[in-house]
Amino acid sequence: MKKTFLIIMILMFGFFAWLNSEKATRNSVFPDSNYKSSIYQGEAVYQSNCVGCHGGSLLGTEKGPSLLEDVYKSSHHADLSFYYAINDGVRQHHWQFGDMPAIKGLSPEGISDITAYVRHKQKIAKIIKN
Repeated sequence: MKKTFLIIMILMFGFFAWLNSEKATRNSVFPDSNYKSSIYQGEAVYQSNCVGCHGGSLLGTEKGPSLLEDVYKSSHHADLSFYYAINDGVRQHHWQFGDMPAIKGLSPEGISDITAYVRHKQKIAKIIKN
């Protein structure tokens, strides 16, 4: 009886430890669900971190592709892809510039803001609809 109780307690402790580690991972990658992205903040974060490869007007450079191409519209690359690309990097697949390295030091909120800014610019360029 004591052995069964001990096993159940260990399993419960392990389950709750795993559950909390999943929450910690999610919270370190994505902003809080109540976070409201800022296009203006996104422009500043983009200019500080992305302009070297994707250009000041998002039209690309010799180092990286334009983000105003149809292939980057939300129906092909969901917003989630921005989080993974920035946090983990991306292997070359839609471009001829080599792999995109991970960009370290950006907060989940910063990535959310960059995504809002890029989507805003894509709407202006009419590659995505409202």
